[in-house]
Parts: sequence; structure tokens; C-alpha cells
Amino acid sequence: MVSLKIRGVYFSYFNGLVLHDINFSVAAGEMVGLLGPNGSGKTTLIKLASGLLKPEQGEVSLDNTSLSRLNRQSIARRVAVVPQQFHIPFAFTVSEVVMLGRMPFIKALAGETTADRQAVAAAMKLVGISLLAGRRFDELSGGERQKVILAMALAQQPELLLLDEPTAHLDISHQVEILELVRSLNMGQKLTVIAAMHDLNLASLYFDRLILLKEGRSSAEGTPAQVLTESSIREVFSASVRVAPHPATGVPNIIVMPKGSTAEQRY
Repeated sequence: MVSLKIRGVYFSYFNGLVLHDINFSVAAGEMVGLLGPNGSGKTTLIKLASGLLKPEQGEVSLDNTSLSRLNRQSIARRVAVVPQQFHIPFAFTVSEVVMLGRMPFIKALAGETTADRQAVAAAMKLVGISLLAGRRFDELSGGERQKVILAMALAQQPELLLLDEPTAHLDISHQVEILELVRSLNMGQKLTVIAAMHDLNLASLYFDRLILLKEGRSSAEGTPAQVLTESSIREVFSASVRVAPHPATGVPNIIVMPKGSTAEQRY
């Protein structure tokens, strides 16, 4: 298991500052959700946590070792990313795509080993896609593709799993299936998980701790009950909502109020 620390991080692209003095820690075995409107910095934080981007100021560290002191291969052997978008330009099979997750372990010119093939088979079994091994990736449904990408990440045998909008573009059945799988990995294998989420209700249901971002700054952090309040959602998302206990779990359940409605006016 691995812990992540982000201390005093600033980051900007060519068109302006994206993250302002971000500070938080994720303990080994935690499952943390990043929330915020589009452009609030969620994806940038995922890229910084993976070492794909480097902060302009501050530090990102794994188990108290700065990512700046680790090479890409060392990071990839401990941290896996499920990106928001993933494109394969060739007609790869499912097993070939999942094998891409073993690249940090495959030596140049040596080719894949028995251990690599076993890791791929185990990842596909864990995600429940073993029967898809010979299928072409580009012929799969959206939900099936997301499972393949997750299996590719798990084939890295990571200690930290980073997910960027893992339920985007999926129907509700596949959204729940993916998040149930991620939670089972977190609980069963003590895998540390950080995910950028768009759906507040799904984040409330599946994550024990949430970090809410607004314009590149941390606006709130804590349990779903502490973060997903009517006032915080109104402030960050400029939306009128009612928050009530979920009927099955008791976690916050967000109900959007239509603009201009009588109900919103009463609220």
C-alpha cells in the first residue's frame, strides 16, 4: 500500500493558473473522491499525482519520496491511471490492450514473460472480462471498454489507482458496476484509490472521503456529510439543491431544484 501527499502545489497551463496552494494527504488504503465543476482542476490533480505533470511549486510524494526523485518506470510500477479518454489506433484484442499495463515491467527486446501473462490473466479475471480476451477492443461497448482499461491498470499490480471520471459516458448500470468493482478492490486488496468524479450522488455513495475543488482551490474536505451540504454545493456549482439522507445508506443524496420553479423560490 502507498500513501500520497500533496503539499503547497501550484500548477498552470499556458492560459493561466489552474491549481492554487493545494494541500492534502491520502493514507494507504483510503478511497478518496475529487469533486468540482469542469475546469476546477480535478484532471490536473490526477496527472500531478501520477507524475505525468510536475508542479510549478510544491511537492507530490509517495510514501514521503518526492515524485521528482523517481523515474517514469519506478512510478508506473506503483501507480496506475484509468484515464478519462483512451484510444487505440490499431485493432488490438482485449488481452493485447491489457498487456499494455505490463510495459513498466517488460525489458526492452526481451518480450513478455510468463509472469506478465499471468498478471494479465489475473487482472482480466478480477474485472470479469476473461471471456472477452480474443475480442477486438474497438468492437466493445462503452462499459466493456471501461472494464478493459481498468484491467490494464490492474495488470500493473499498482499500490495506488488513479481514476479520471471512471463513470463518464456509461449508463447507470455500468456506472454502479465499475464503482462496485473499484470499491471491492479497495476493501479486498487494500488498494489506495483516488478518483475524479462528476456525479455527486455516486461520489457520496462510494467514497468515504471527498475533496471539493473550486477554481483550483480546495473548498471543502471530509466525509460526504461534511462536504456535500446545500450551502457548499450552491457556492461551488452555483446550483440550488436539496440534500436529504439516502433511503438505503443515509449518506447525502442531492436533489437538483429546477431553476425558476416554485420549489426553488420557496427554497
